[in-house]
Amino acid sequence: MAEIISLDEKLLLSDKEKAVRARMLKIQAVRKMLQCTHCRMKCEKCGAYLEGRQGQTKQNHNLLRVPYRFCSSCAEEYIEYIDRLKGGGDPSYYWHNEWWMKSWRAWIDYRSAIDQHTRSKEFLQLLQELEDSQT
Repeated sequence: MAEIISLDEKLLLSDKEKAVRARMLKIQAVRKMLQCTHCRMKCEKCGAYLEGRQGQTKQNHNLLRVPYRFCSSCAEEYIEYIDRLKGGGDPSYYWHNEWWMKSWRAWIDYRSAIDQHTRSKEFLQLLQELEDSQT
Protein backbone atom coordinates (compact mmCIF):
# COMPACT_ATOMS: atom_id res chain seq x y z
CA MET A 1 0.00 0.00 0.00
CA ALA A 2 3.01 2.26 0.37
CA GLU A 3 3.30 2.68 -3.38
CA ILE A 4 0.03 4.02 -4.66
CA ILE A 5 0.03 4.77 -8.36
CA SER A 6 -1.62 8.07 -9.22
CA LEU A 7 -4.09 7.62 -12.06
CA ASP A 8 -3.61 11.26 -13.05
CA GLU A 9 0.14 10.72 -13.46
CA LYS A 10 -0.46 7.50 -15.35
CA LEU A 11 -2.88 9.23 -17.76
CA LEU A 12 -0.49 12.14 -18.23
CA LEU A 13 2.35 9.77 -19.01
CA SER A 14 0.13 7.87 -21.45
CA ASP A 15 -0.84 11.12 -23.21
CA LYS A 16 2.82 12.11 -23.53
CA GLU A 17 3.68 8.71 -24.99
CA LYS A 18 0.83 9.03 -27.49
CA ALA A 19 2.00 12.52 -28.48
CA VAL A 20 5.58 11.29 -28.99
CA ARG A 21 4.32 8.35 -31.06
CA ALA A 22 2.09 10.64 -33.17
CA ARG A 23 4.99 13.03 -33.76
CA MET A 24 7.23 10.16 -34.87
CA LEU A 25 4.57 8.99 -37.33
CA LYS A 26 4.32 12.51 -38.73
CA ILE A 27 8.09 12.74 -39.12
CA GLN A 28 8.19 9.37 -40.86
CA ALA A 29 5.41 10.44 -43.25
CA VAL A 30 7.25 13.63 -44.19
CA ARG A 31 10.62 11.91 -44.45
CA LYS A 32 9.21 9.19 -46.69
CA MET A 33 7.43 11.68 -48.93
CA LEU A 34 10.35 14.07 -49.29
CA GLN A 35 13.32 11.71 -49.28
CA CYS A 36 11.94 8.82 -51.26
CA THR A 37 9.78 10.48 -53.87
CA HIS A 38 11.77 13.66 -54.41
CA CYS A 39 15.34 12.38 -54.30
CA ARG A 40 17.45 14.58 -56.56
CA MET A 41 20.05 11.85 -57.03
CA LYS A 42 17.76 9.23 -58.58
CA CYS A 43 15.69 8.86 -61.72
CA GLU A 44 12.08 9.53 -60.77
CA LYS A 45 10.82 6.63 -62.88
CA CYS A 46 13.27 3.74 -62.55
CA GLY A 47 15.22 4.81 -59.45
CA ALA A 48 18.65 4.57 -61.07
CA TYR A 49 21.21 6.88 -59.51
CA LEU A 50 22.03 9.90 -61.63
CA GLU A 51 25.57 11.10 -62.12
CA GLY A 52 26.16 14.72 -63.06
CA ARG A 53 23.92 15.66 -65.95
CA GLN A 54 22.96 12.06 -66.74
CA GLY A 55 19.29 12.81 -66.08
CA GLN A 56 19.11 15.00 -69.13
CA THR A 57 18.74 14.02 -72.74
CA LYS A 58 21.53 14.79 -75.19
CA GLN A 59 19.44 17.18 -77.23
CA ASN A 60 18.86 20.42 -75.34
CA HIS A 61 15.55 21.12 -77.06
CA ASN A 62 14.19 17.89 -75.56
CA LEU A 63 15.01 19.09 -72.04
CA LEU A 64 12.09 21.47 -72.26
CA ARG A 65 9.80 18.54 -72.98
CA VAL A 66 10.78 16.50 -69.91
CA PRO A 67 9.27 17.85 -66.68
CA TYR A 68 10.73 15.07 -64.56
CA ARG A 69 14.22 14.12 -63.41
CA PHE A 70 15.00 11.08 -65.54
CA CYS A 71 18.01 9.05 -66.49
CA SER A 72 18.71 9.29 -70.21
CA SER A 73 16.86 6.05 -70.95
CA CYS A 74 13.67 7.08 -69.15
CA ALA A 75 13.88 10.58 -70.68
CA GLU A 76 14.01 9.07 -74.17
CA GLU A 77 11.05 6.82 -73.36
CA TYR A 78 9.07 9.75 -71.98
CA ILE A 79 9.69 11.75 -75.15
CA GLU A 80 8.63 8.73 -77.22
CA TYR A 81 5.47 8.44 -75.08
CA ILE A 82 4.61 12.11 -75.70
CA ASP A 83 5.32 11.71 -79.42
CA ARG A 84 3.00 8.70 -79.57
CA LEU A 85 0.25 10.62 -77.78
CA LYS A 86 0.52 13.16 -80.59
CA GLY A 87 0.19 10.43 -83.23
CA GLY A 88 3.90 10.15 -83.98
CA GLY A 89 6.66 8.11 -82.47
CA ASP A 90 9.07 5.60 -83.89
CA PRO A 91 7.17 2.59 -85.32
CA SER A 92 10.28 0.41 -85.07
CA TYR A 93 9.77 0.36 -81.28
CA TYR A 94 7.08 -2.31 -81.62
CA TRP A 95 7.20 -3.08 -77.90
CA HIS A 96 5.83 0.37 -77.19
CA ASN A 97 2.34 -1.06 -77.39
CA GLU A 98 -0.93 -0.12 -75.66
CA TRP A 99 0.26 -1.65 -72.36
CA TRP A 100 3.46 0.38 -72.49
CA MET A 101 1.34 3.48 -73.08
CA LYS A 102 -0.92 2.55 -70.15
CA SER A 103 2.04 2.01 -67.85
CA TRP A 104 3.38 5.48 -68.69
CA ARG A 105 -0.06 7.03 -68.17
CA ALA A 106 -0.35 5.26 -64.80
CA TRP A 107 3.10 6.44 -63.75
CA ILE A 108 2.32 10.05 -64.72
CA ASP A 109 -0.97 9.85 -62.79
CA TYR A 110 0.93 8.47 -59.79
CA ARG A 111 3.47 11.31 -59.89
CA SER A 112 0.66 13.82 -60.25
CA ALA A 113 -1.10 12.38 -57.19
CA ILE A 114 2.11 12.60 -55.13
CA ASP A 115 2.72 16.18 -56.27
CA GLN A 116 -0.86 17.14 -55.42
CA HIS A 117 -0.56 15.46 -52.02
CA THR A 118 2.59 17.38 -51.12
CA ARG A 119 0.84 20.64 -52.09
CA SER A 120 -2.39 19.81 -50.24
CA LYS A 121 -3.43 21.95 -47.29
CA GLU A 122 -3.27 18.90 -45.01
CA PHE A 123 0.31 18.04 -45.93
CA LEU A 124 1.32 21.69 -45.59
CA GLN A 125 -0.39 21.69 -42.18
CA LEU A 126 1.67 18.64 -41.22
CA LEU A 127 4.87 20.42 -42.21
CA GLN A 128 3.82 23.50 -40.23
CA GLU A 129 3.05 21.39 -37.15
CA LEU A 130 6.44 19.76 -37.31
CA GLU A 131 8.14 23.12 -37.80
CA ASP A 132 6.23 24.62 -34.86
CA SER A 133 7.16 21.71 -32.62
CA GLN A 134 10.86 22.37 -33.28
CA THR A 135 10.69 25.86 -31.78
